[in-house]
Amino acid sequence: MDMEQNMQPWPPEPSAQKFCKHCGGRIPADAVICTLCGRQVEEIAQAQATPNIVINNTNTNENINAINAYMQTRARNKWVALLLCFFLGGIGAHKFYEGKTGMGVLYFFTFGLAVVGILIDFISLLFKPNPYYV
Repeated sequence: MDMEQNMQPWPPEPSAQKFCKHCGGRIPADAVICTLCGRQVEEIAQAQATPNIVINNTNTNENINAINAYMQTRARNKWVALLLCFFLGGIGAHKFYEGKTGMGVLYFFTFGLAVVGILIDFISLLFKPNPYYV
């Protein structure tokens, strides 16, 4: 290889330049951001136009709210449950009224979980809407 072919001329040949419109410094002609002050001097050219996006959404879903046998809910009157809790809470009458047989039996044999359960149920029934669903 020839050394002369790899050698670059000194001083380098001047390339096309322009002036920054913010600081007035000389920058390369193809620069978008000034190399001296860092501000944008030209708009960035878009390589491609924004593609047209077509969205074809067809919703064929149907909302069928079928209540299964194990998910049946029944409206209960708040005041009936509250009176049952106050007068017959020790034997779990309000739990039987709500359809919670297991808890009713537990309340029956423990006298309302030593009255603490009755107190908690009374306060929680007080703040439920009327009718409430179990």
